[in-house]
Parts: sequence; C-alpha cells; structure tokens
Amino acid sequence: MDDSAASSLQAAYQQAIRLLAQREHSRQELATKISRRQTELSAEALDTLLDELEQSGYLDDARYTEMFIRSAIARGHGPMKISHALRDKGVDEQQVRAALAATDTDWLEQARYQRAKKFGTEIPVDFKVRARQSRFLAGRGYFMDTINAIFNTASP
Repeated sequence: MDDSAASSLQAAYQQAIRLLAQREHSRQELATKISRRQTELSAEALDTLLDELEQSGYLDDARYTEMFIRSAIARGHGPMKISHALRDKGVDEQQVRAALAATDTDWLEQARYQRAKKFGTEIPVDFKVRARQSRFLAGRGYFMDTINAIFNTASP
C-alpha cells in the first residue's frame, strides 16, 4: 500500500470514529458519508474499514436500529414510517421487523396519544374531520387498522 492510500485510509478511519462518536450510524449511512469525503478510497478498502469497525464494536446495525426506533417513537412516528426510514438507511428488513417486534410499544396507544395531542381528546363524529385526522396519523406512519381502531373503539 502506497503512502497516499495509507493516509487516505487513516483519514477515513479518523472520520468514521468522529462520526460514530457523535451518534450511531448504519453501515450504509457511514459508508456514504466516508466515501463523499474520501473519494480516493477504494470500495474494497472502505469495506475492510467498515468490517474492522464492526468487529471492534464501534459500528453495529442492531444497536443503530434500536436507537433509531427509540428516537422515532419519541417523535411520534408509527411503525410503517420507522420501517421505511430504516430500510432507506440500509438496515436489513428482517432486522427492522425483529427490532420493531421487540419493542414493547402499544402502537394503538401511541396513535391515540398523537391524535389527542394534535386534535384534542374528543373523537369527532364528522366524516371530513375524521378523514383529516386519519391522514395525519397515516402520515405519521400508523397502519390503517390502528387508525380505524381509534375511531371505532372507546379509549380505555
């Protein structure tokens, strides 16, 4: 390995550590950020670097997924929105499903809370108002079954 490649690899490693010190990243997200700045770094060298970071425990998609889900739930996002966002970040779909299933989140209660926070506690009778509130919840990433349950059952 020549000096420029070694220095490029060292710079990429330092950049990766800096990024991971700020927050968790998925493997794909970190690879994208590093390759933007370290353009002379080969794809093989980048893969090797990412493998080393995973083996040392600095980079972990499972840990990233858990952190992302906790954060998204706190922001009021539903399971569909969370799932799509994680897949866009390069997290494996099976890993996303497993992580969402492992959360002890009551999605119906989450959706009820988000609806009440935005529109008040009274369930509307008017179809247009219900449709607007349903669109809001769908945009937050809740399933239609969950949304319909809010309007068709009394809250506990």
